[in-house]
Amino acid sequence: MYFFRKKDPNRPQSFNLKVMHIINATAIIMFTAGILWKLFQWFVLKK
Repeated sequence: MYFFRKKDPNRPQSFNLKVMHIINATAIIMFTAGILWKLFQWFVLKK
């Protein structure tokens, strides 16, 4: 399978791929923070 292959040392590192991973991780973190904030508002800051 693709997920279990070792990294090829001869393959050049792509700056665009690194940036894409950083943006993706940031988006996931922000989405999770937003969900947690909404849950906090609904259950803790009830009016």
